[in-house]
Amino acid sequence: MSRIDESKDFVPVRIAVLTVSDTRELSEDRSGDVLVERLLAAGHELADRRILRDERDEIAAQLRAWCKDSGVDVVISTGGTGLTGRDVTVEAHRDVYEKEIDAFGTVFTIVSMKKIGTSAVQSRATGGVANGTYLFALPGSPGACKDAWDEILVRQLDYRHRPCNFVEIFPRLDEHHRRK
Repeated sequence: MSRIDESKDFVPVRIAVLTVSDTRELSEDRSGDVLVERLLAAGHELADRRILRDERDEIAAQLRAWCKDSGVDVVISTGGTGLTGRDVTVEAHRDVYEKEIDAFGTVFTIVSMKKIGTSAVQSRATGGVANGTYLFALPGSPGACKDAWDEILVRQLDYRHRPCNFVEIFPRLDEHHRRK
């Protein structure tokens, strides 16, 4: 099973947090607050934080900008992953992905099933990679953000996590751009 290899040094990553909402302001962004509190407590750095409306093109543009920013290693968005007409975060993420991390949504569903039962089928959490940057789209509830961070991301974003983790393959994420 998974474990932390204490013989290795922790490697902090720079994480941008995006909240997608037509109604929230930063002062009332509980889900964004959950993510920021947890990533800082884990020893990572907050690279940026924004709130955008549920507009596919705007979300994709922000994701692309962060993927081009050398000061951002990971983007975590919250909100807009449901089934309603205004929920377009997943589509915006997929507009940007070079590769989708298919198992991320599956593992998130397994975690959610333990907490909310079959209601987990309504989430479209997703993860992917673009331009050497990890991108994760989480539901907009604070509970879902806690679950995703505490059960998946805190481990996968820890270089010491074994048998493998996302951090150790950072140098190879964009190797296809460097080939001649």
